[in-house]
Amino acid sequence: MARNLRTSLRKSRRPAQPMAEFDRLPSELRQWLAEADLPWSPKSTLRLWQKALDQHGGNRSAALSYLTHCEAAKIKKDAPEVWGASYPILEYAGV
Repeated sequence: MARNLRTSLRKSRRPAQPMAEFDRLPSELRQWLAEADLPWSPKSTLRLWQKALDQHGGNRSAALSYLTHCEAAKIKKDAPEVWGASYPILEYAGV
């Protein structure tokens, strides 16, 4: 699948135990990551989650919304290269 996916997300080395890294995430972050449209790594997601919590005073719901916004922005950025400038995904999530 990784070869089939074009995104500007950085490719990272696999951790020694990727599922253990995923399992250590907060439950709501694991749920978000499981439903994400892009293949985020647990490490980068946790870093973004912590930044979002700091920016939103610890509000977990707002932090999840921030993650969704970041993902939509990433998709919008990548869409013209992947599908062409006129592809409707550019309206994805109102970004």
